[in-house]
Amino acid sequence: MNDQQKRDVIFNRVWQACDTFRGVIDPAQYKDYILTMLFVKYLGDIHKSKVGEYEKKYKGNQKRIDRALSRERFVIPRIELRDEDDTITEEFPATYESLYERRARPDIGELINILLAHIEDANKGKLHNVFRNIDFNNEANLGQARQRNTRLKHLLEDLGDLDLRLESVGHMDVIGDVYEYLIEKFAATAGKKAGEFYTPAAVSETLARLVAPQPGDRICDPACGSGSLLIRAGKQVGSDDYALYGQEMNGSTWALCKMNMFLHGVDAAHILWEDTLRHPQFVDENDALMTFDVVIANPPFSLDKWGQEIAADDVYNRFYRGIPPKSKGDWAFIAHMLATAAQGGGRVGVVVSHGVLFRGGQEGRIREAVVRENVLDGVIGLPPNLFFGTAIPAALMIFDKSRRAGRQSNVMFIDASRKFERSTNQNRLRSRDIERIVTTFRKRRSVAKYACLASYAEIEENDFSLNIPRYVDTYEPEPQIDIPAVQAEIDTLEKELARTRRKMQGYLKELGFLK
Repeated sequence: MNDQQKRDVIFNRVWQACDTFRGVIDPAQYKDYILTMLFVKYLGDIHKSKVGEYEKKYKGNQKRIDRALSRERFVIPRIELRDEDDTITEEFPATYESLYERRARPDIGELINILLAHIEDANKGKLHNVFRNIDFNNEANLGQARQRNTRLKHLLEDLGDLDLRLESVGHMDVIGDVYEYLIEKFAATAGKKAGEFYTPAAVSETLARLVAPQPGDRICDPACGSGSLLIRAGKQVGSDDYALYGQEMNGSTWALCKMNMFLHGVDAAHILWEDTLRHPQFVDENDALMTFDVVIANPPFSLDKWGQEIAADDVYNRFYRGIPPKSKGDWAFIAHMLATAAQGGGRVGVVVSHGVLFRGGQEGRIREAVVRENVLDGVIGLPPNLFFGTAIPAALMIFDKSRRAGRQSNVMFIDASRKFERSTNQNRLRSRDIERIVTTFRKRRSVAKYACLASYAEIEENDFSLNIPRYVDTYEPEPQIDIPAVQAEIDTLEKELARTRRKMQGYLKELGFLK
């Protein structure tokens, strides 16, 4: 099988396993159970591959095999179950295979929790607290004992014969891509909650290409969700010479991001769990905000109660341009991102709702200050219904801190809202749509009905509104109507109608319905 066929086999099997939970608990919840068990399956199968490799290499020398395994990316510990007298009653490796062998046990939920805790403790540097937010013995989510045990048994059986060993799947990208695809599918069925943890792949790719990460770059997402945008940005580098940093407020989503990074082979990614606006975690030895070469995010739109009450006393001075409204945290996220972009060359890319571009009041004053600082590089309008959980169109804002302060540079406006693949449920940017956006942005030339390279004076004249229609004229004049031709067509139709009526009357007379 080729890589795509391998991906399809794994994906279809896992997606079928979701039947165990469909109609029982919400997709936003059962994704955690499915993806966690897939992760455990992956760890066990890769471990099995490595054991076989080292047994062959070291010809059964157990000490050398154990030493080699201890230097691997992760450690698979052994579990010891003890009775009330602290006597070992059972001992087995912390693998999916061990769970599968014990799938009919009445305490299977508790056993899974024990296994996850052992994996965490043995790999604290990479997996500390990752499984603390998920409980396979949870009655509220999985039902009472009998129902819960049946569901977990079915789940273990559904994934039991999946082969995720490296000699079978070929390379890490296959597993990582399947994991990412599953996250997308869960987002598609999770309703409004989907926006909390996933940015559609086409949007992630567009934003990543616009900020153009380079070898050696440090890339940060302060609202990283499941990490899809960060991973996509890293892939744009074209090598492994980059570092990823992310912060996420939701505990289960943070855990999902950690597993996602691991499955994509980005073990060294720094993913922290906290509220970015209230408690930014990436600070240096001087308690100043760390800065990054690239900062990207798809933060929650118009976040209410984002922390306005403490913004005036912000020790990092992120809100010197003004404090955003209490019920709209969009510019608070942008202010944070600009503060953490490296001076003299940092690039920022952020997904926003269109209101961010033109709302007045305090937001208008902040927007004016940002434009006057000459850091805004471009604004791109996207099609509607691209994002899971909302049909509203969004926009991308690109900032560049290499632009000379005090200059009045041009800003690139692109209206990409009309070019996309239409779908009843979810619209999608095609490869050619993404390519056109990126190419137009880089060429920085106006394109009729699509793009405008606007001057500072033009933006100032528009009172610093960034509303795209003010710069990109997409008006299509109505075609002129040929009145004589239309009248001639009407005359012809009326004559045909009269002939048809005469024929109909003749038929009705023959049938005796008319005298």
